Amino acid sequence: MVDGASSGEQHADFGRESLQLNKDLEKMTEQMENVSVHLTWMAYDMVVLRTNPQLAKSLRRLEDEYLKCKAVICSSADKDNAAVHSVTGDQEAAQD
Repeated sequence: MVDGASSGEQHADFGRESLQLNKDLEKMTEQMENVSVHLTWMAYDMVVLRTNPQLAKSLRRLEDEYLKCKAVICSSADKDNAAVHSVTGDQEAAQD
């Protein structure tokens, strides 16, 4: 009887461990899929930026405009935003 009861407990423990292992494997697989997607996008971005130099300039200009809008919306007058405004102003003058 004791052997039968302990055998049943071992079987239940094995089932729980197996279930936990499956959950862990699914979680790890999902994480690896996410990493793979991010890596693919990074590689795509690198190829696009290297094949079209105008796109890199456009992205920089878009980022500068975003920083300007963010500064206006946040109404933040700290030194960092003042430096961003002066840098973007100098870049615009150089572009014109």
